[in-house]
Amino acid sequence: QVQLVESGGGLVQAGGSLRLSCAASGRTFSSYAMGWFRQAPGKERMFVAVISRSGGYTSYADSVKGRFTISRDNTKNTVYLQMNSLKPEDTAVYYCAASSGGYAPVSTGRYDYWGQGTQVTASS
Repeated sequence: QVQLVESGGGLVQAGGSLRLSCAASGRTFSSYAMGWFRQAPGKERMFVAVISRSGGYTSYADSVKGRFTISRDNTKNTVYLQMNSLKPEDTAVYYCAASSGGYAPVSTGRYDYWGQGTQVTASS
């Protein structure tokens, strides 16, 4: 069982930056690929970024490529999402998730555990 707790969301002006953190419980954090997803009101939950178990591989949605960076610290059981040059269309609830299967999955169905989400709002 893994519990995930996100933090770092908030309100920022367009062009600003935020850093999300996701702290995981348990001693098997390094055995999970970790992903970030987001869900805007009335829309489906969408893939944002994923990082492999060792941190050596990352992948991003086209809409955030070059602006967002995912990283992890397996000694702290934490995954991060650095978000720069935020746009109003980035406004959503952001969720971190843990996957025990697959190398770096991008679909929600491949993830076993989810956090409660943190709101990110980029105002124009």
